[in-house]
Parts: sequence; C-alpha cells; structure tokens
Amino acid sequence: MESRKWIESIREGEYLAEVEVELIETEGGWSPYLSLNDAYKLDDVRSALRRGDVAGAAKLSRVFTIKRVAG
Repeated sequence: MESRKWIESIREGEYLAEVEVELIETEGGWSPYLSLNDAYKLDDVRSALRRGDVAGAAKLSRVFTIKRVAG
C-alpha cells in the first residue's frame, strides 16, 4: 500500500479551496481512494464555504476568491 499527497480543488460560489489530502493506492480494487478523515475534511470545507464561513474553511485549506475578468 502506498500513499501520495494530492491537492483537491473545491469550488463553491465565488470561492475556490485547495485541500491537501492523501491518495491511498493498493493493488487492484478501487484504488486510488481517500481515507475517511480526508473525505470528511473535504465535506467540512465544502460545507463551510456554502455557509460563507471562509475562516472555517481556511483552517483546513487554502481559500481563494474567484473573480471574473472578462465577459
């Protein structure tokens, strides 16, 4: 079993969050996959952004504002 770091992006409204997770790779099956804790972390960041809790999301990820620059 091997694991590697991965940056998962989550977009909610005007925000983009980059969440660092570990992908777990095994022989065969459903590889690669996330640990349960990392899956919960992604859900927590997504929920915080939906509520507008940028500070809460920033505790678990890097948060950016998306701004349209051309029409």
